[in-house]
Amino acid sequence: MLDYMDPGGPDAAQSTSTAQTRTPKRGSEYAVLLRRVRDAGLLDRQLRYYLGKSVLIGGAFVAGWAAFCWLGDSWWTLVPAVFLAAVFAQIAFLGHDAGHRQIFGTRRANYLYGVIAGNLGIGLSIGWWTSNHNRHHAHPNTEGADPDIMGILAHSGDRAKTGKGFRRFIFRHQGWLFFPMLLLEAGSLHFSSVRAVLRWSIPNRVWEGVLLAAHAAGYLAAVFLILSPAKAVAFIVVQQGLFGFYMGCTFAPNHKGMAVLAEDDATDFLRRQVLTSRNVRGSLLVDTAMGGLNYQIEHHLFPSMPRVNLRRAQPMVAQFCGEIGVPYCETGLFDSYAQALGHLHTVGQATRTAGSVNQTEA
Repeated sequence: MLDYMDPGGPDAAQSTSTAQTRTPKRGSEYAVLLRRVRDAGLLDRQLRYYLGKSVLIGGAFVAGWAAFCWLGDSWWTLVPAVFLAAVFAQIAFLGHDAGHRQIFGTRRANYLYGVIAGNLGIGLSIGWWTSNHNRHHAHPNTEGADPDIMGILAHSGDRAKTGKGFRRFIFRHQGWLFFPMLLLEAGSLHFSSVRAVLRWSIPNRVWEGVLLAAHAAGYLAAVFLILSPAKAVAFIVVQQGLFGFYMGCTFAPNHKGMAVLAEDDATDFLRRQVLTSRNVRGSLLVDTAMGGLNYQIEHHLFPSMPRVNLRRAQPMVAQFCGEIGVPYCETGLFDSYAQALGHLHTVGQATRTAGSVNQTEA
């Protein structure tokens, strides 16, 4: 069930000091929260954590490909294909963290980590992703500004009504088509990476292109040299399809069904990030599977916070939102999907309304 939490509650509020419970002016609210988070040491780098993560996931990457080679030209290679789909997603999470400068203290070190994990490891451009993703963080769920809601799906009734032809069909049935379309997500990510390297003025685009080409050459050579053509195609379809599906399932609960803002909306930073984001209740399994992105509110408020600290920041942020009267949305994993799909289905109904109006006018 969807919860809007005030974790502080009246008893907790009475027990805090006057300085803590005094409502700050709106312009200074984020500064107050930032100071609390910084004083708790939650913005400090966690190199040991990321070293352990990198070794573990890197080892899984090597083990997956070793199993693939050991099995040889066999349909059993679809088993490591499934395993490597999950490993690719975990590498993508590390690239995400590097792109937000969560791992190292310098831009250069994070970028180098990102191109190794992203471009070379899984074939996604870190330069493209950083540029695209930073726009999303600056304008989450904002019409005309957030690239994540300007794609193939409609997130508002106004956008749904603009659909024509095939796009109109997608909008109308997007609630049902969402999960099947996620199987194409990896292909979309690869295509966007290549297009950005060829057409965008991203930094170091030559080297990014070289590393993308090296990944593609190594991946395709391994698959087609070891497997027969039919098995090779099946391996790629399964591995890349499930990789994209996994990534899409991770992103789906974060913003879909939350507030969609107009392009000229003047909501302040703290409210813009909190009101457009949804948390998924954490556990060791959920935190690992979702790469920490289940703490989406905390991540949006503090993008450079190391992933391991998001869980510790969550009660602090929830309490502060309760103090200043800002709704804080948190739900279970399956409820989050129900909320997201329900929203997409409801928005898709706007195409039917638009169609009825057009028929009446005709």
